[in-house]
Parts: sequence; structure tokens; C-alpha cells
Amino acid sequence: MHEDKIFARCARRLIPFMVVLYTFAWLDRVNVAFAALTMNPDLEFSPTVFGLGGGVFFLGYLLFQVPANLMLARIGARHWTAYIVMAWGALSAAGALVESPTAFYVLRFLLGVAEAGFAPGMIFYLTLWFPQAYRARFTASFMTAIPLSYIIGAPVSTAILELDGLAGLHGWQWLFLIEGLPVCALALLVPTLMPNGPADAPWLDEQEKALIATRLAAEDRAKRSQFWPTLFDLRVLMLCLVSFGLGFGSAAVALWLPQIVQSIGYSNLEVGRVVSFFALIGMGAMIVWGHSSDRRNERVWHVTLPLLVAAAGLLVASLPLAAAIALIALGCVVVGLFAIDGPFFSLPSAFLSGTAVAGGIALINSVGSLGSFLGPVLIGVLREQTGGYAEGMVALAVGLIFAATAVLALGRTMTEQPALQADH
Repeated sequence: MHEDKIFARCARRLIPFMVVLYTFAWLDRVNVAFAALTMNPDLEFSPTVFGLGGGVFFLGYLLFQVPANLMLARIGARHWTAYIVMAWGALSAAGALVESPTAFYVLRFLLGVAEAGFAPGMIFYLTLWFPQAYRARFTASFMTAIPLSYIIGAPVSTAILELDGLAGLHGWQWLFLIEGLPVCALALLVPTLMPNGPADAPWLDEQEKALIATRLAAEDRAKRSQFWPTLFDLRVLMLCLVSFGLGFGSAAVALWLPQIVQSIGYSNLEVGRVVSFFALIGMGAMIVWGHSSDRRNERVWHVTLPLLVAAAGLLVASLPLAAAIALIALGCVVVGLFAIDGPFFSLPSAFLSGTAVAGGIALINSVGSLGSFLGPVLIGVLREQTGGYAEGMVALAVGLIFAATAVLALGRTMTEQPALQADH
């Protein structure tokens, strides 16, 4: 019985459905970026209003990630994930009802609350199935949902905008309805397709379940397993700083990229094609980079280098250069940001286990959410004050360079600290 085959079978059973869910989660999070192409003029939203509305999602996300992930660890993935999926689908569809900035802010905040437990919950869920040696590649496979949401969502979303006037609704209202309501149906499939863990999987025999349990237990004995001591672990605090800088840059790019591309001189439909092409390349980079990280058993430089590539792309794109050069630079930004995810989200489980890894991942992601709130807001304010995106892109580049510096500092911390003994 070869363990590679067992873990590959687990991945085939779990990850495709997780990718489907996360594709819709990300799509329902960032479809507002495409809706803004017509929603902002229709509702007379200024760049500041849109930036604040885009960012306030992450305040709800920040506040509820840790309790949501601890709840998942307590009651299991099957039912908790189903509740999360149902809630965000309904709230995303409700975006069609927005008529004022206040309603926009409230709905985006609630959507953040609903989605708060999903992404960190799925990262924790993977630690229940796969040892450390497999996590970067399978985390990257799960994270391909992010570029996939753009590959599919960018052209589809901009095409839906063309339904403007159908049944008396604006195109952006159809966008929220069409991309939100199907998620509620997917929620009904979660209890069937997502066992709480290997012990509950009907497609594993007892010998296979025992092998997975033994393999995971052997790793977990050398890791911190209790949540509260995790709050004072220097490595976790350093990862929080990395996550803040990464969130500051990546969320702003996700929410403003369609409008940045549009400002270069492209139509709505062309914006969809350009963003989709960027995401396709980014997905390939994500898969290759995740496999490289596992093969080399290296995380720190596999996070640092993409951060620096993305920062360099932002700095080049901020310059008054030809449109073709600006597009190439923006493509480098997208590729760099996508490539980071597999190695980065494998770092916490290198020294945490059990409740500690569930809470630790959520805590790290929560601090990242604070950066994700500030980045889009800052872009909106600078866009309104300056009339362009150059200053905002420079600010985002600084945030990513900060994150890269924190990763390198983390690398020294992890090298210098001996492995922690399990908490008792």
C-alpha cells in the first residue's frame, strides 16, 4: 500500500469540490470589481465609496475568522461549511438590492462575516488529510480556484453586464443574482461530499485510515497543539505581519484591477478577456510553484520571490509607459500574487497542529484581512485625489516589499528556534 496513491486518491475525492466552492467564494467576493464598471456610474459611487465598500468586506472577514475556524474544529467540516456556503450565496445575490452607499457597506460587511470561516477553514481541513510534505502542492491545487474565478468569472461577468435592461434590472444586478444564487444549491452537497476527516470517509478502508492517522500523528507530536499559547509564538506573529502586507497588496489588486485595465483604454468585454488571460497564466504559476516548494521542501524563498516580482510589477505599472508594457507589468503582479498561496499557507502547519493550527491560520488570515481592508480603501482615496492609479500602485508595492522583508525575518526565526514540544 503506497502512501502516495492513498493521498492522491484523497486529493481526487476532496479537492475538485473544494475548488468549485472556493471558485464561487472568490467570484462572489470580487464580482463587485466587475459590477463596478457600470454600478458605480449607475449609483453615482465615487472611488472613495467603492474603495471603502470593497474594503469593508474584510472587516467582517477579520472579526469572525478565528471563532469560525475554532467552530469548524469543534463541530466538523460537513455541517459548518454547508452553513457558511448557504449564507454567502444568499448575501452575494442580495447585492442586486443595493441602492445607496450605506446599503453597499452593510451588505459587503455581512458577506465578509459569512465568508470568514471558509478559506481558513479549508486550509485547516487539508491539514486533517495530508502530511506536511504534500501540503504546498495540494494547497496550491485548492487555491487554483482564485485564478479560475477570474478565468471563468472575468469574461462571464463582463458578458452579464450586457444584460442591462432585461426585466427592468441593471446588468450589475443580474451579475450578483446569477453568480450568487447557484451557491445556495451547492451548499446542499457539502454534507455528502466533505467528510469531517479520514475516519469518516466511506471510500477509505480501515488500513488506509490507520496509515493516514499514523502519518499525521507522527508529525503532530513535535508541534504546538493548543490555541492560546499560539498567540505568543514569534513565528505566528511574524506570519501575521507577512499576511498583513500580502493582504494590503493582493486585495487592492483584486478589487481594482478591472478598473485599472479599463483606464488603459479597454472596453468592458476586453477587460474581461485581459483579466482572464492574466489569471490563466497565474494558475499555471501557482501549480508549478507549489510543486517546486514541496519538491525542494522550502517555503520562505518560495514566498519571498513572488512577492518581489509582484512589487516590481506594480512599480513598473505605475510609470507613464506604453500600454503594452503596463499590461506586461500587471501580468507579473497577478502571477506573483497567485504563486505565493501554496507555500505561504503551508507555513503555519510546519510548526502547529490540532486546535493551534486551526486558530493560528485564522489569526494569520485575520491580520491579513486588516491589510485587505486598508489596501482597497487607500487606492480609492488616492484615485479620487490624484485622478490616477500610479500613487496607489506604489503604495501597494511598498506593502508587498514589507511582506517580503517579514518573510525573510521569519526564515531566520524558524531556523534559529528548535522544534517545539507538543503542549500538554
